[in-house]
Amino acid sequence: MTEDLPAVSLVGISKHWGAVAAFQNVSLDVPRGQVVALLGQSGAGKSTLLRCVNCLETISAGRIYAYGELIGYRETADALIELTDAQVALQRRQIGMVFQHFNLFRHMTALENVMSGPRIVLGLPRAQARSRAEALLAKVGLTPRKDAYPAELSGGQQQRVAIARALAMEPRVLLLDEPTSALDPELVQEVVATIRALAEEGQTMMIATHDMAIARDVADRVVFMENGAIVEDAPPRAFFSNPRSDRARQFLARLLSEAHGGREPTPVSEDARR
Repeated sequence: MTEDLPAVSLVGISKHWGAVAAFQNVSLDVPRGQVVALLGQSGAGKSTLLRCVNCLETISAGRIYAYGELIGYRETADALIELTDAQVALQRRQIGMVFQHFNLFRHMTALENVMSGPRIVLGLPRAQARSRAEALLAKVGLTPRKDAYPAELSGGQQQRVAIARALAMEPRVLLLDEPTSALDPELVQEVVATIRALAEEGQTMMIATHDMAIARDVADRVVFMENGAIVEDAPPRAFFSNPRSDRARQFLARLLSEAHGGREPTPVSEDARR
C-alpha cells in the first residue's frame, strides 16, 4: 500500500548548474506524518532541494519519489524521460509549496487566493471551493480578514493565507521554504503557531528554515546541510544539545548569538530547561 511507503524519498539526487553543485548525492526518506526541518547556512542547498521535490527545478541525477511514485519523470528500460508540464501539474497536486515571500495574487482577496487552486486546477464548483477556503482561513485564524487584499494584510497574515492556499489543494506533503524569514520578529510567532498546529494534525512537512523555534519545538527531525550534503540527521533534542559535527556546532553558536543580539547567550542549566 502507498501509505506504507515514505511520503518523500530522495535517492542519490544531485542538482548542478554547470560546474556548480547545489547539492550532491543526497538521499533522505521522510515518513508519512513526519516534520523534517532542513537547517544550514544560506547556499547549503535547502531551498533548491525543496524546489526539486516540487518539480520547480529539475534534478541532474537520482530519483525523487512521493508515496512510491517517481516525480518529474517516467522510467524506461534505459532512460528517464521528463514528464510534460501537464503531467507534472498533476503530480504537484499532492505536494504543496509555501514560499518565503508569500507569492499571493495581489489582485485577489485572501478568500479568492485560497479558492484559486481548487477552482482553476481541481475544477471545484465555486460554492465548494469557497466553503473549503473559508474553513481553511478559519483554521489559520483569518476569518475576519478573508475579504482583505494582500496589501492590506501584515506579513504574518499573508504567510498564513499562503499556507491556507497550499492546503486548499489537500496536499499529502507540504513544503515550506523559509516561511518566517521575511517577517518582522513580532509576526513570526503567529506563523510558527500555524505550522505547529498542522504538525499536531499529522501533516507531513519538509521545512527549510533558520527559525530555531520551528526546528527545535515543531520538527520531529533535523537535517543539517552543508555545501550541498547532509552532515547530520537527528531528533531535535539530540541535534541542539549535542551536535556531532564542528560545522553544526558553529552554525548553532551563530544562531544563538544572533538571537541574543550578537552577545554570547547565558548558559541555561538542564534544570532550568525542565
